[in-house]
Amino acid sequence: MKKFIMFLFIMVILPAVSLPAAPAAPVDSYTVADATGDWGYPSPFGHYPRGPGYVRMQFVFETLVWKDAGGFCPQLARAWSFDEKENAYTFHLREDVKWHDGAALTAGDVVFTYQYAKEHPCIWVDNSIVQSAVALDNYTVKLYLARPYASFLQDVAGVQPVIPEHIWRKVTEPEKFTGPEALTGTGPYLSAGYHKEHGTYLYQANDRYYLGRPAVKEIKFIKINAAMIPAALRNGVVNAGSVPPEIIAGLEKQGLTVIAEPPAWTLKMLINHQKAPLSAPEFRRALAYTVDRDALVQVTQRGFALPGSPGLIPPAAEWYNPDTPAYKYDPEKAGQILTGLGYRREGAYFCQDNKELRLELIAAADYKEVGRFVRGQLEEAGLQVDFRLLEAKTVDAKVQAWDFDLALCGHGGLYDPSILHKLILGDDFNSARYEANQTLTGLIQAQLGEVNSDKRKELVFSIQELYAEEMPALTLYYPQWYWTHDGRVDLFFTKDGIAGGIPLPLNRTAFVLGDE
Repeated sequence: MKKFIMFLFIMVILPAVSLPAAPAAPVDSYTVADATGDWGYPSPFGHYPRGPGYVRMQFVFETLVWKDAGGFCPQLARAWSFDEKENAYTFHLREDVKWHDGAALTAGDVVFTYQYAKEHPCIWVDNSIVQSAVALDNYTVKLYLARPYASFLQDVAGVQPVIPEHIWRKVTEPEKFTGPEALTGTGPYLSAGYHKEHGTYLYQANDRYYLGRPAVKEIKFIKINAAMIPAALRNGVVNAGSVPPEIIAGLEKQGLTVIAEPPAWTLKMLINHQKAPLSAPEFRRALAYTVDRDALVQVTQRGFALPGSPGLIPPAAEWYNPDTPAYKYDPEKAGQILTGLGYRREGAYFCQDNKELRLELIAAADYKEVGRFVRGQLEEAGLQVDFRLLEAKTVDAKVQAWDFDLALCGHGGLYDPSILHKLILGDDFNSARYEANQTLTGLIQAQLGEVNSDKRKELVFSIQELYAEEMPALTLYYPQWYWTHDGRVDLFFTKDGIAGGIPLPLNRTAFVLGDE
């Protein structure tokens, strides 16, 4: 029982097409190291709204479509089609899918899921996109969209976990529903243990999974200090984990496999544009000129990162606009802007009305070095800064409540430009929540529905330029992260990320099928 609490076991199975190669031999147990540990209860409504929380849940619950190593693939739906005239998707469900309690999955469950989401939305999905869901028969569902939406499979059908109507229909407070029934899914793994305090999860293979018994019998997620993960990998205590880039060469020499994450994660300095003086775009642009992002990468990331683009999208992405305003490090220009706003420098700091300009910067402990660097740059430019380290979830909560001046916040998902809606106009703590520029808002809405890729790229380029001019948040850098594993499971970084863009190599399809 003690071992049961201390480890998380997760089993995963591949969709019916484009499967990666199965392990050479069945794997009894697979352990993943995680420096944070607890990411919430692994139900669709109980997990913490960050990527690792969704990953914990996706081993148990499935979506209509999914992504394997080759891209979109069937999951609960064996096939689908789009009717442009009706602006509707038709999904043909598999007829052999069972819930973990033995009940059959039907179109009624899918319709119920999307109706339930209207009142109880999934944090990862914009529930306004689907206007209605209709069951054409027991195994056919038609989803009518409220508006044209170019990335429907990426953002909705491949993200929304389908839940069983017979369990959830009487649940009125889903986030508080934490009984065993709440973890009844269709996925390749059964949740067999979750310990919040220890930050551990246990998953066991679903022997009756419709695609065949998983080759990995159980998977463990355990909490290990980040500095100890490399040693745990060398010693075989864990099978996979994230490691610092400085040591990857040594790990490879020891026979471990290293995989590099695409630059789809970023650390931003969020700016509270709801309060003066940060509410003035000119002031925010002055802040952008004070931070030397090239030096930040060299000093705090040892060069293993790309300097951030003020337009948010990474330079390596196909949607990147090279003409986006760059805000090259220029503290003198920042001083000129502040002077134009009525501030004057008296000694070390700028003042206005005999009051020093003072700001607070908050960050989680993981960003201690970055925070110190940014504070030093801001103070050198004449802005007095109080830097506070807080628990990560406290930072998220304070940002959500607008109880901050400046905050360091990181997230992934920078693949498809549909993410710009969530990260600029969305209402959670990862978003700039910026609607002051109606032209920017209109462009973001327009690109969501533009199916012509060339026209969409033009819109996305304009969005980057306007976003950079408004500066509701400053993109600091895109880190180069690495995962190391022992080769027993062929882990991979999913093209465009797990579900809607989660940049972690823990796609359930990597934990391939055993005997059909």
